Amino acid sequence: MKDLTDYSVLTFDCYGTLIDWEAGLSAVLTDWAREHTLERSPEDLLQAYSAQEAAVMREHPTWLYPEILAEAFRRTGEDLGVTVSDQWARRLGTSVPQWPAFPDSAEALAALGRRYDLVILSNVHRAGFTGSNTHLRADFATVITAEDVGAYKPAAPHFEALDSWLAERGTPRSDVLHVAQSLFHDHVPARRHALDSVWINRRHAQPGWGATPEPAEPWSYDAEFRSMQEFADAVEAAFDGGAS
Repeated sequence: MKDLTDYSVLTFDCYGTLIDWEAGLSAVLTDWAREHTLERSPEDLLQAYSAQEAAVMREHPTWLYPEILAEAFRRTGEDLGVTVSDQWARRLGTSVPQWPAFPDSAEALAALGRRYDLVILSNVHRAGFTGSNTHLRADFATVITAEDVGAYKPAAPHFEALDSWLAERGTPRSDVLHVAQSLFHDHVPARRHALDSVWINRRHAQPGWGATPEPAEPWSYDAEFRSMQEFADAVEAAFDGGAS
């Protein structure tokens, strides 16, 4: 990876990196399990859900994210032997705007926005991200969602749309650093598209994969940080060092 001062654009996965999607998912999944006296830990529920969501995304790339959430929830229930009602499916499907930001996300984005153009590459719909950005309070140069490209990462269209945006600006891909938590959704395709990347390892203190499937394809990253604040601090240190 180049020096952090040599990039001009940061691209972000949102959910898992900036927004705590596991907390958002767990809030609904654990309430549902409790109602049905299903004795599963929050971690078990997230792992059961993750495989179903990835499958629904592959099968229905043009569905909006609320539909993906609802269908993945129904399939999770089938897998666990408990029917998910339409009411519960709607509850998860409409929950995205209520998912909390990680405590460090807004402040880190504000600091990074003084150094770089910020871009979102997200597996949600426009309305969902708009709701989430009320928590993040960030200005993004562009936002590319699954609704815009008709596909879900780790498929290529988000990154192809990014290439088109960069070409319009005359910005080379080498000026871009991709910032993401999910190895499966982001670092696999970033490697394919020859993007430098940093891993925000939000689950560094937890075992297992949580709501993110284990990647089956090669992945890589150029640096690892345990939080957005740790990454933002490294950026400030790099710029301060360059100015001395």
